[in-house]
Amino acid sequence: MQYRRLGRTGVSVSKLCLGAMMFGDWGTKDHDESIRIIHRALDAGINFIDTADIYSDGESEIIVGKALAGGRRDDVVLASKAHMPMGEDPNQRGNSRRWIVREVENSLRRLGTDWIDLYQIHRYDTETDIDETLGALTDLVRAGKVRYVGHSTWPVSAIVEAQWTARERGRERFVCEQPPYSILTRGIEADTLPTLARYGMGVLSYSPLAGGWLTGRYRAGAEAEAPFSAARRRLANRFDLSLPENQRKLQAAEQLAELADKAGMTLVELAIAFVLRHPAITSAIIGPRTMEHLESQLPAADIELPDDVLDRIDEIVAPGVTINPADNGWVSPALLPAARRRP
Repeated sequence: MQYRRLGRTGVSVSKLCLGAMMFGDWGTKDHDESIRIIHRALDAGINFIDTADIYSDGESEIIVGKALAGGRRDDVVLASKAHMPMGEDPNQRGNSRRWIVREVENSLRRLGTDWIDLYQIHRYDTETDIDETLGALTDLVRAGKVRYVGHSTWPVSAIVEAQWTARERGRERFVCEQPPYSILTRGIEADTLPTLARYGMGVLSYSPLAGGWLTGRYRAGAEAEAPFSAARRRLANRFDLSLPENQRKLQAAEQLAELADKAGMTLVELAIAFVLRHPAITSAIIGPRTMEHLESQLPAADIELPDDVLDRIDEIVAPGVTINPADNGWVSPALLPAARRRP
């Protein structure tokens, strides 16, 4: 396993990051099996684990904490996130100081640790001043509860504003962004990745398999079906085969499967290796639900895609293009119907 610097920090993380979204009620309900998968990933050289409070309503964090107990915690760069609703109370969500300070304590308790290496704001909140969010995160860093701070699926304008605010107000700087990125979801190539590179930020891309589209699970001629897992049911517009944009994803996945076969690799390996090839990417987050999934994904870290394969990928899905905009993960409130109607 190779390691890369996380942005301009002195921390080195593995090219593959173990995403823990599928551990718990959303995926693998057996805690012992989830722990075995985590230990196998660590034994393979992965030193980076990413989870979030919202994953299975905190259960994922509990499982990760169990897996790292007994001496493994010190060798792992542990990341978690906050922002998503954790209850009916309107104050149990978002990017306010009140919620961040409260929720980091909950995550620390569930993870069974005294500190989180990378604490990320899971989504941008247009209604909360970035300085308020950065102020709370800065205090957590100075208190030793958090080592570094990052964000996930933020628009470019917010990324720039946060960097400016940190510099002008003397706040902790966000050191990385976690965006969706795959062969089918290339929108960040146009502006987000160049912006992150200019600020020297790390990039922890998620969903390199496009939520399963690049595993071979979805095939041409298959009947439209409801997503299997609770996590997928939350994202039905990305998987409903009756939608034309998802049919286009299906067609691209078929072409990519043929390309992978000709290149002598699996579609899974092709997809992950593509993400890792981009010079702006620090680490690709994989989210296995089973041991078989993990074993099929680990070899991708050692694959270097030749130029002719990359050229063919660009023909199938052009650079900077996301086939289904829903896969971008964030929609500006300015595009919602209420914001586009006259008063």
